[in-house]
Amino acid sequence: MIKVEGYTNLYRDENSGAIINCDSTAYNQYLNSISKQELKKKELEEKKNDIHEIKTLLKELLNK
Repeated sequence: MIKVEGYTNLYRDENSGAIINCDSTAYNQYLNSISKQELKKKELEEKKNDIHEIKTLLKELLNK
């Protein structure tokens, strides 16, 4: 691979000409941010389900 001039973590693949980012720290941060987003999404869904259950129980209680 050929180092891209002016960039510390970028390299050009000699065969395909593609630019490759070899910054593993940034990549790991990206993966962590995706995991956090998925966790937040899951927590939000759980809260929505809890609210729905509470509403259903309140409606049943009011109907008795």
